[in-house]
Formats: sequence, C-alpha cells, structure tokens
Amino acid sequence: MWRRYSLFILMVLLLCACSETKYVPEGDYLLDKVSVKSTPKTKGVDPSSMKAYVRQVGNSRWFSTAKIPLATYSLSGRDTTKWMNRLLRSIGEAPVIYDSLSTRKSMADLQMQLVNMSYLRASVDAMTKARKKKIDVTYLLHPGKPYHIRNVEYVIHDSLIASLLQLNIPKNRGLRKGMRFSVENLDGERKRITKMLNDLGYYRFNKEFITFQADSVANTQDIDVVLVLRNQRDGGGNEFAHQRYRVRDVIYQSGDKEDSVIHLRQGVLRRNTYVRENKYYSAEDLQNTYNHFGRLGAVRYTNISWREQPDSNLLDCQIQISTNKPSTISFQPEGTNTAGDLGAAASLTYQNRNLFRGSENLTIELRGAYEAIKGLEGYSNHNFLEYSLGTKLTFPRFIVPFLSSDIRKRVNATSEVSLLYDLQNRPEFHRRVFSVGWRYKWYNQKHHDSYRVDLLDLNYISMPWISETFKREYLDDTSSRNAILRYNYENLFIMKFGVGYTYNNGVIAIKANAETAGNLLGLAAKTFSFHQNNEGQFTFLDVAYAQYVKADFDVTRNVVIDYNNQLVFHAGLGIAYPYGNSTILPFEKRYFSGGANSVRGWSVRSLGPGKYISRDGRIDFINQTGDMKLDLNVEYRAHLFWKLGLAMFVDAGNIWTLRSYDEQPGGQFKLSEFLNQLAVGYGLGFRLNFDYFILRFDMGMKAINPAYEEDDEHYPIIHPRLSRDFAFHFAVGLPF
Repeated sequence: MWRRYSLFILMVLLLCACSETKYVPEGDYLLDKVSVKSTPKTKGVDPSSMKAYVRQVGNSRWFSTAKIPLATYSLSGRDTTKWMNRLLRSIGEAPVIYDSLSTRKSMADLQMQLVNMSYLRASVDAMTKARKKKIDVTYLLHPGKPYHIRNVEYVIHDSLIASLLQLNIPKNRGLRKGMRFSVENLDGERKRITKMLNDLGYYRFNKEFITFQADSVANTQDIDVVLVLRNQRDGGGNEFAHQRYRVRDVIYQSGDKEDSVIHLRQGVLRRNTYVRENKYYSAEDLQNTYNHFGRLGAVRYTNISWREQPDSNLLDCQIQISTNKPSTISFQPEGTNTAGDLGAAASLTYQNRNLFRGSENLTIELRGAYEAIKGLEGYSNHNFLEYSLGTKLTFPRFIVPFLSSDIRKRVNATSEVSLLYDLQNRPEFHRRVFSVGWRYKWYNQKHHDSYRVDLLDLNYISMPWISETFKREYLDDTSSRNAILRYNYENLFIMKFGVGYTYNNGVIAIKANAETAGNLLGLAAKTFSFHQNNEGQFTFLDVAYAQYVKADFDVTRNVVIDYNNQLVFHAGLGIAYPYGNSTILPFEKRYFSGGANSVRGWSVRSLGPGKYISRDGRIDFINQTGDMKLDLNVEYRAHLFWKLGLAMFVDAGNIWTLRSYDEQPGGQFKLSEFLNQLAVGYGLGFRLNFDYFILRFDMGMKAINPAYEEDDEHYPIIHPRLSRDFAFHFAVGLPF
C-alpha cells in the first residue's frame, strides 16, 4: 500500500514539475526566482527586507521550495466552461510572466530606499539568467557609505512656538549630531514636533510647515541640517503667526435623529469626554475621547467635529453619538461529543447594554445540555443533564472609592460582578456549583500590556447525591488508590484572590497569572477556632475550604521568515501547591497534559503525571492530573494557498505532582528524573483561516513516551505504531 502511495506522489510531483510553463506564452519567460544581494555586505542593509521593494516576484512556494499553487493552476485544462478547470484555477496561482519594465522600476525603488536610509550614493544593478522558458532575476545592491548629521540648527519663525517647544535646549531635540541622515529620522522629527503643537492648541498646524535644508561637507559623509518651521501665509504671500485655539463649548448631539435624546447620563458623557471647555485644543484629548466612547457597549458610533468661531481663536466641539438598541435576546444551539458520548446543548441569552444609562452591560444566560452516556454498567440512569443560570454585570469604569481622577483617565477599565449556578446530574453523582465573582480589568491604550485583578472569587461545590455503585467501587474502599478521587467528590468551599498580566506587541506575547485561596479563612479559623472535621480540616459553614497558591507563566515568540512563513516558539510553566487546610488541589485547579494546546502526540488528559501509567480508564481523568506543568513547543507555519495553511510542530512537556500520592506512582517531580520524564511529540497540522476564526486540524505522533522504560515503547519515534502513537485534534484558534 505504501509503495502505491509513494508512486502516486512521485507521479504528481513529476507532473507538476513538467507543467510549470504550460501557460507561459511563446517568447515570454516564467519568473522563477528573485533574490536581492548586497555587494559588499553592509551592516544596516538587510537584503531580505529590501525584497519588499521589488515590484515583481515569482510564484509562491510551499516551504520555500515547491510551487504547488502554480502546479495546481497548470493542472487545469484550457476549457474554462468545465467546473473542474475553474476550480483548479481559483485555488491555484497563475504563472508570473517576467516583465522587464517592472525590473527597471524595482531598481529605481531599491535605489530610492537606499538613499532614504542614508546611502546617498547607492546604486542598484539587475542580473538575469534565462534557461528554456524560465528566468531568474538577482538585484545587486551597492549601498556605499552612509551619511551622518554633523550639525543641527532649528530655525523657528514663530516666537511663541519657539518658547513652547524650547528646541534651543539639546535634550528637547529629536535630531542630534552623529545620527544618520535618513528620511526616517527627518520625517520622525517633523511628526514629533507636529504632534506636540497639535496637543498645545495648534489646530491647523501640519507637518508641511516644517522643511529641511541640507548641506553636505566636501570629501566626507557628513551633512549639516537646518530645520525650518515656517509661519502661515495668506493669499498675497504675507506671513503671519500660527493661530492657537481654545475650546469654547462642548456640545452633545444624538446621531440618530435631530433633537432626539442620547440615552446616556450626563455624567457618563462628561467622564468619557477628554475635550474640556476653556482648554487649548489637543489632538490627544480628541483621540482619547474617541477611544473611550468607542469602548462603551451602548454606543454604536461617535463622530466629533469642530466649528471655528469667526474672528476669534475659539472652537466649538460637537460630539455626535449614536447608541445601540439597549436589549437583545439570542438563542444558540450546539452539538457536543465527550469521549464519544453524543449530546446537544442550547443557551438563551438576554443582554442589556445600557442598564443604568451608563453603558453598563447586563448579561443573563440560561443553558441546558443533554448527553447520552454509553458503557456505564451498574447505574440506573445513563444520561447526563446540565442546567446553568449565570448573570454578569460589567461597568465600563473602575468601581473603586478614593481613586484619583488622573488614574481613571489614563486607563481603560472595566469592573465586573458575576453570579453562576450550575446543576449537573450524571449517572454516578449529582453536582452543584455556586460561584460569585468581583474583578477588575484595565489597560493603558499607549502600551501593549493589560491587567486583571480577581478581588473576590467564591465557589461553593456541593455533591448532594452519589450512587451506591460509585461509592462502593471508588470512594468507600479504603484499600483502593482513590484519595484524590475521594477529595474531589466531597463538598468544598473555595475563596480565592487572583491577579493577571498580559503583554503582546505582535512579536512577543507574555501571560502571567497568580492566585491564592483560603488564606483569609485560614487566619479566621485560627483566630475564632473554627470547627474541624474528621480529616482534621477546618470548616466554614460546615464545609471544608481549600487552601493553595498557584502561578502560571507563558511566553510566545513569533519569528517572521517572510510573508508566507513563520516560526513560533512557546514555553509555558505552571505550578500550584496545596497547604494548610488542603493536601490535594481541587480538580478544577489541577493541571493536565496532552490535547490540542499541549503535547499533541497525546490525546487530552492522557499524559502523566511523570511516568504514571494509566490503569483504569474510568477514573484516570482524575489520576492523570498534577500540581506542576511544563510545555515547550516549536511550530513552523506556512501559508499554502487560498485559506489553507500548514504547520509542522514538535512539542515537549509533562505534568507532575509536588507531593507523593499512592494512587499516582511515578508522578512526583524529582529534579534527578526530570529530563527522563519529558514527553516529546511531533506532527503535522492544517489550518483553515477564515479571518474571523481559524479551524485547526492537528495530527500528532509520540516520539518519546516517559511512561515506559523499554526502548520499543519509550522511543516510539524509532518503533512507531499508528494505533498506539497517533492522536488527532480538532480545535478553533491557534494553539499558542
């Protein structure tokens, strides 16, 4: 069978190789390869980035080698009335026909870019190499030596602007001696000065009023620069000073209908308006006003216009606001599949985006789910039912006393309170969860980071009924390995405090979270002598409370190779430790490994802890959890064609326990055994990128399995077995 597939693949590749020039007209050439080189190699000139200024590049290649999209197009016939030919052409890529005019224009663009980068005497050559009906083009860059600024002089015709900017002080200048004489540096200084003046009341000032005079120094690569900030001129050529404007009135208008009412409180309008009466005009205040109104759920759009008052330096600010419909109701059905057990769920959601006329967002969701459970013996009911009622109220600001107005203005914040009641009826047990939360989220729009504080998070977990069969087989038999199992089927109270931090600049992404539970209750228990149960645990309202500390850290680094290829590195570490009133972490706080976002050679919750080997598939969803987790991933991502992308990945990681548990032999973390217990997987994946969401299909294989010591099973990469080592994952979104 494998020989047949190999022969078929070889034939397809040969066919693709032979048909690349099928649609290249006689006398023309297929543009095969385009490269950019620097001669000699010059620090500061990256040929790969300069390729962006080449107007014509060859057909796209998978993994920078095979031109599969072009081959797909070439497989089509010439009769475009046939649907198969149209399909092949639509998902393929037409051949790129070499154009000599585009080459000459590319040479000019490359030279201009080198000049802009301070290489004023740069030149560019193009070399072509033709063979049969294909041609290669190589652009040779000759940058020469870069030019630097020797002296800088600022000439400002407006005395008031000169006093405001104070550019006579060197530290206030953006151009300095020794800087490269580049368009980026010069234009950056124009933009910097323009922004400063726009924020100081100069409503009509733009960067065209700033010009440069440059004088090169003979026999050197030095240039003297003079920055000139000109006054305004009237139609007759007469100069006059730039006008500095103040805000007279701020006027709110409804964007729906003339004279209609804005359904927001006056205090909310003022709080989100950074433009103020009697202040100088500021572009930054204008943008902040747009940003803050834009984040209000009750606001559909905002339009801000300015009206100059005749014969004065006064402006009226008109803020036009259109609001959304306050209330919506939505219904969402879904199908479920839990380990082969099929079911259905549906949710009914009510949302009010303007509850107290301050853009407060109230969401109430009622959800129901049903699942038919197979393979359970000894239970009278084989169905799973779940009902939940949750509500969440979000305020678009900090709800905190004694917080300064300056902090409220500098950050975009939300305050959120939530309630949830969840009822679960399984054949083995009934479970009830009641949760209350109060949290804050905020970010500064000028930075790449955001923050979260879970000020209060209460969870009461109740087990009102457990079947006799489940009790007899797992909970009441003290000789069985079920201490962790018993703990997670008892009533439990969790009172936690948590903080979170995220950073993302498009290249590096960092996530850090920390939480602790039970400390206030632990202090109260010792102070007021709370009751202790038979296990020696202190109880609150006759329920033992959990006590632990937990921290997680994730970092992702994205390396862009080119437009169609990138390399992504990821590392994640999590650790949690039960103490005081707990010797075992609650199930919801424990770590698991394997699955679509972890080590993809294993299915979800099937790896670890340590070298633990699964013994009872019915309860290993509990036993295959731990107190510590490590994930190391590297993934190569390539865009193929249309919406389709491909990924190749290598994953490593595992979970461990910090304490030794009899029911998890080999699961405790030991530094001496750490490396030997790292699981490694590899695989291939496909992505369908529909812009708003990504469908992901990953196929993983085990490479190193720490659960076994024999070579055949410890190194499945050498002795692969598809039925044992393969795992398929379907997910929405990228893994990291």
